Amino acid sequence: MKLSAIELSLFSHRLTAICEEMGAALKQSAISPNIKDREDYSCALFDRYGELVAQAAHIPVHLGSMAYCMRDVVSSFAWRDGDVVVFNDPFLGGTHLPDITVVIPCFIHGELEGFAAARAHHADIGGNTPGSMGVETRLSDEGVVISPSYWYKSGAANIDFINLFRSSVRNSDEGLGDLSAQLAACRIGMRQLSGLKGSLPLRKAFAELLNISEAYGRQAVASIPDGIYSFEDALEGDGINNGALPIRTTVKILGDEVVVDFSGSAKQCDGPVNCPISVTAAAVYYVFRCLMPRETPQTSAIFRSIQIVTEKGSVVDANPGAAVAAGNVETSQRIVDVVLGALAKAVPEQIPAAAQGTMNNVIFGVKEGGWVYYETLAGGMGAHANGDGLSAVQCHMTNTKNTSIEVLEMHYPLRVREYSIRSGSGGAGAYAGGSGIVREWELLEPCHLSLISERRAAGPYGLHGGGEGKAGKNLLKRDGAWIKLDGKCVIDMQAGDILRIETPGGGGFGAIEDGSE
Repeated sequence: MKLSAIELSLFSHRLTAICEEMGAALKQSAISPNIKDREDYSCALFDRYGELVAQAAHIPVHLGSMAYCMRDVVSSFAWRDGDVVVFNDPFLGGTHLPDITVVIPCFIHGELEGFAAARAHHADIGGNTPGSMGVETRLSDEGVVISPSYWYKSGAANIDFINLFRSSVRNSDEGLGDLSAQLAACRIGMRQLSGLKGSLPLRKAFAELLNISEAYGRQAVASIPDGIYSFEDALEGDGINNGALPIRTTVKILGDEVVVDFSGSAKQCDGPVNCPISVTAAAVYYVFRCLMPRETPQTSAIFRSIQIVTEKGSVVDANPGAAVAAGNVETSQRIVDVVLGALAKAVPEQIPAAAQGTMNNVIFGVKEGGWVYYETLAGGMGAHANGDGLSAVQCHMTNTKNTSIEVLEMHYPLRVREYSIRSGSGGAGAYAGGSGIVREWELLEPCHLSLISERRAAGPYGLHGGGEGKAGKNLLKRDGAWIKLDGKCVIDMQAGDILRIETPGGGGFGAIEDGSE
């Protein structure tokens, strides 16, 4: 007997509520400010085959990549009750090394029914640079690489994994505490999923939910006029070779099917802006999810009509071993920009101008043990057909909060001197782009700084006659003089130094009417 539409809707919302409960538990039990305050984590549920069946509204780049790759991960293990698998390998299910995923199976009456997973950004995962997000040229230099491995097998701890983690991570006690919080969140998901078994045939309900989700996804694609739509934008450099790195896409719509083709994009580069295919997929999925109705179930099936074409060895589909720390946070944003730019030609009233196009990654820390602080900064959203862009918000592939000034100054030898809206940084137009922000930190003791940012040479694009948003700025004040910093750089900081970041504004939408006859 099929579930009714009402039963399916209730089931979908119940699964989402479980994911939200998982996230709340992770936030409350984590140790690092990056997870408990910035909320840089995501929680999801999967069926027994690794198909995403529910997620909370957490981090788009986390969730889209898990939707893309989890089938491959779960098919690699002979799962038993009490197993816990952990991984961060960007080429085997991950995004970049700081994002560590914990997965556990849900057995009910001895039968495997599904999986619970929690992915969180750890402030440090080893490597050459504090925070594991420097300007490296190899994945192995960015931190410890964890291929999908047992943390617990049938309930017994894998001591080799624990020893590897302790020997590789700068603040391993904090890291293991955060991993334990992820595991606790997964166990809550497993327990709550088990509680649904008594009232619903889970396998049947999952299958029906996935089928109706696919219909939602296809309907959204079918609402876009058939055609071929192209767009091009570029990264400003990889931190090592500063030439532009073009990202090109052609979006082909035919009925309820879509092909997103990145052929012609830049080749894989030396620096860390390369993307594993899972991150590219996450960015594409995000754009199309934004075009779907709010009530669309959050499953992987909504993306079944989307085909992604890449050239292996390109910046959007790098070969294993490439440095990828910035691909997850910066290149993913540019992929969103080019896919939105292409679709703006098809459905101009539905697509906004470009948002800030960067996460403005700031990482302070000490090289040997001790503290590491990671922050992404808000900026301006693009204006759209119905109004101005939002100011001072996290944009597109990130959905974190900021670290409050009180928490930051309590945990780290830093003092916040300014935190304000960068008024007037949005692009002009019939509707103006949102404004970015200004943030200044004063160093109270020496440390290491890594900056990974974009849109420093040119601002985010406007649409339909709207102007560009202002480009961002990275500035260092030392001995009374301001120095301009590159968009991607590493530098040793001195006590008394001041770092100032001005984030980009969003693009404007529509030409300004001059009032002439």
